[in-house]
Amino acid sequence: MPADAPRDAPPALVDSHCHLDFPDLIGELDAILARAQAAGVARLVTICTRLRHEPRVRAIAEAHPSVFYAVGTHPMSAAEEPLATVADLVALARHPKLVGIGETGLDYHYTADSKAIQQTSLRRHIEAAQETGLPIIIHARDADEDVAAILGEGMARRASTGVMHCFSSGPRLAEAALEMGLYLSISGIAAFPRSQELRDIFARAPLDRLLVETDSPYLAPPPHRGKRNEPAFVAHTARALAPVFGLTPEAFAARTTANFDRLFSKAVLSAQAA
Repeated sequence: MPADAPRDAPPALVDSHCHLDFPDLIGELDAILARAQAAGVARLVTICTRLRHEPRVRAIAEAHPSVFYAVGTHPMSAAEEPLATVADLVALARHPKLVGIGETGLDYHYTADSKAIQQTSLRRHIEAAQETGLPIIIHARDADEDVAAILGEGMARRASTGVMHCFSSGPRLAEAALEMGLYLSISGIAAFPRSQELRDIFARAPLDRLLVETDSPYLAPPPHRGKRNEPAFVAHTARALAPVFGLTPEAFAARTTANFDRLFSKAVLSAQAA
């Protein structure tokens, strides 16, 4: 086992959100996927953040049985990229390994000047997710009220589901998302020593609404904090969070993987058909 993979890693984990096409990872993809497998990470969802990059993200998923993908326009790129149409997203979703819509959402921390176009983009992604029946993948940073409001508008029109990826917002958005039927995804941030408030939010959430992710190459958990993240390290996050729920790492892995299968059911069907 590689030295940087945790020993006795929980089995059958899923990294529900990573960016395998990003420059920090794409150059050594085979080695990264081998380390993920050695760490017990059986499946991964790699996220396309600009529609023009969909072909290269799709190619990664097609080349690796353990990899699925999602497509959307990241809110921080919404002003730079052509505005995705609902028809664009629905057409892309026909691919058997495309299992989610996004990442989309609102980011007012870095790109508040483009909030209007971000909101338009988010509404279109919500509609596409509803048309396809796929989960929507939401990014929220310093925009909790607007994210909750726009999601609420969409859910009022048609019930659907999704995930608050790399959740690091406050309890009000967590409660609103859970009430709407969404899931919360736990990243390496929750394993940081000073993230007790975030761990408390997850502890209050229903266990059947939690996923784990890396958001790699960003946000590596201890003991790799500050370094490049990669899918294998989701095992560290699972180990750190399992005691919050009074579970062994193995039990926590099993629960979050079952949650993934329920939310990203197309990934299960795709694997069965392969």
